[in-house]
Amino acid sequence: MSRTHADPSTRVGYLAWQVVHVMGARLERALRSLDLTAAQHDALQHVGWTPGTSAAEIARRTGLTPQSMGAAVNALVDRGLLVRREHPSNRRTVQLTITDSGEKLADRARELVERLDTEALAVLAPVEQAAIHALLLRVLAELNPDALPPRDLRGADSGLV
Repeated sequence: MSRTHADPSTRVGYLAWQVVHVMGARLERALRSLDLTAAQHDALQHVGWTPGTSAAEIARRTGLTPQSMGAAVNALVDRGLLVRREHPSNRRTVQLTITDSGEKLADRARELVERLDTEALAVLAPVEQAAIHALLLRVLAELNPDALPPRDLRGADSGLV
């Protein structure tokens, strides 16, 4: 019995997986220059977007395990980049806020990520870049809407406002 093997590059999921791994490796290498991991970067950015959020909420948004995000947050707290505060009405919930030094590092990391995106998408025309961005946002909104920043922080051109 003969088996036919489909070309994996005909599947969107395969292509997305390949792009994720290439971009993830580039991101990890670049973030090392700032002494950050990708999880720590995610934590800094999410706390900057939504001060008072919890590590558990960030884990849900990023798709990381609570344990991985907890380790990332602990490292950032130890470095004085994030601060933990008890929730005013729920003592079991710990809120995170970003410090001034954390905000400065988050800004530097954001610039680095923007540069990586620009380099990766340079092969596409601006209209193609906008189209792929809009399409990815739509797919992500369907698959994991928690991964998107709050509505008031989304760009008007995202199509998700």
